[in-house]
Amino acid sequence: MTVLPAALPHAANATDAISAVRIAVAALTTPGSVERGDSFPLRTVPRVRLQGLDRSLLMLARTRGHPRWAELAVGAYSRTGEHAACWLGLGLAGAALSGDAARRSRWSRGVRVVAGAYALNYAVKVTVRRRRPQLQGLPPLTATVSRLSFPSAHATTSFAAAHAYGQLAPRWALYGAALAFALGRPYLGVHYPSDVLAGAVLGTAIAEAWPR
Repeated sequence: MTVLPAALPHAANATDAISAVRIAVAALTTPGSVERGDSFPLRTVPRVRLQGLDRSLLMLARTRGHPRWAELAVGAYSRTGEHAACWLGLGLAGAALSGDAARRSRWSRGVRVVAGAYALNYAVKVTVRRRRPQLQGLPPLTATVSRLSFPSAHATTSFAAAHAYGQLAPRWALYGAALAFALGRPYLGVHYPSDVLAGAVLGTAIAEAWPR
């Protein structure tokens, strides 16, 4: 049996978020059980069921709603999020075009949040070292910059950006774009759903904890 945080989305800061995603990936990828942490109430779940659900959701995303035009559109959109390029560009443009010093400072903070989220995501990836999904007969629909999967950098940086820029641009548009990036990764077959969920939690926690 394994255990998972019952309140994973409520991580209060970046340190708690890292602990949360490590517990989650241990439950997904290792046998036995994960010890209870002080910061999170845990509930017991069968590891095999969790892994099976993760893979079943991935298969659903990878095999449903796949006309060629949609695959091309989702792939093109997803590539704009590589290395958080679109989010860094948005913040830099906002800072450059803002005539108000306070707004310019908030845009610049957002750029730092996104860059920090990208760096911290990579640190977690090389620590966890979860491999990207491999589905027989269903190759990935887009290239990736590494073979490491957990957590999703697209989800981490997108939700960090949506939170950081939320008082500077329409929140519905920011979170809509972030959600589209996150959902696109399993659709393209390059991330498990748990990768993007953990990335969304991590990115939000980093943006919330970042100094103002």
